[in-house]
Amino acid sequence: MDLELVSEVLAPEPAFRTRQVWEWAVRGTRSYAEMTNLSLALREQLEERVPFSTLELVHEAKSVDGTVKALFHTSEGHPVEAVLMRFRDGRRSVCLSSQSGCPLTCTFCATGQMQFRRNLSAWEILDQALHFRRLGPVSHAVFMGMGEPMLNFDAVVAAARRLPDLGVTHRRTTISTVGWLPGLRRFVDEVDEPVRLALSLHAPTDALRSEIMPVNDRYPLDEVVAECLRYHELRRRKVFVEYVMLAGVNDSLEHARGLVDLLDPKVFKVNMIPYNPTGMFDSSSRETMAAFKDALHRAGFSPTLRLTRGRDIAAACGQLAATEAA
Repeated sequence: MDLELVSEVLAPEPAFRTRQVWEWAVRGTRSYAEMTNLSLALREQLEERVPFSTLELVHEAKSVDGTVKALFHTSEGHPVEAVLMRFRDGRRSVCLSSQSGCPLTCTFCATGQMQFRRNLSAWEILDQALHFRRLGPVSHAVFMGMGEPMLNFDAVVAAARRLPDLGVTHRRTTISTVGWLPGLRRFVDEVDEPVRLALSLHAPTDALRSEIMPVNDRYPLDEVVAECLRYHELRRRKVFVEYVMLAGVNDSLEHARGLVDLLDPKVFKVNMIPYNPTGMFDSSSRETMAAFKDALHRAGFSPTLRLTRGRDIAAACGQLAATEAA
């Protein structure tokens, strides 16, 4: 829902009318018709002039583990995917996209192989969350869907700042980056709210990282890690490190020792991610991942091995590619 457009349409009305519309939306309302404290004339005016969502739902798929993936189109027909993950402890986390496609072409990510279309507006990002809010309460949000959030900094931060209205606090919101420094610097300097920062790292050296993540040629590891250290110094919050496990590529004990040399366990929390096949690599074996995790643990880290959610519907980490998997 584009609340700015709602405000324009309701300009002749008292200012609280726009707030009423938003309050209905974040409670999971499915149409203007349900907004019963607005007059019928106002509801009909909104229905005629303001689309209830800035995105059109094209397809929805449900995994055997309860994960739901939604494929949307923007007003021009650009594809966008978002995911709802349900966990046994009651968490309901939404994975939000910030762009249609992604221009950074990380080799292990299906989104990077798509054609990049454009940045999404803050309202298009929020409409992904609102779609899942209509299915039930949501408690967490991660900006780890399609796109590089720091390339769309203003819209991403604007959306994150409104998520508490939907029930997602700042401390339960995570914004991820591959290390796009202009946006990362702004995040460190400008975002005072306790939103979490995640670094999509995936390699402990510049040489290897540049092979699988071309962005590293532009913003090498020492500069990116230094900015993460500055975040920790200013905010006193840990940085979450995302590390996808690629068989024979970045999963050896030597690579684990490289991470130990690169990162301070007082600053960084390492999340190991089983690779979800997108056609170019194989996933590390359980034994390899266990040995890698143990090496980090012995060095003072508390690594976690992330659960894979929605792999059967191509909704898992790195798999979003605007497909209509059933």
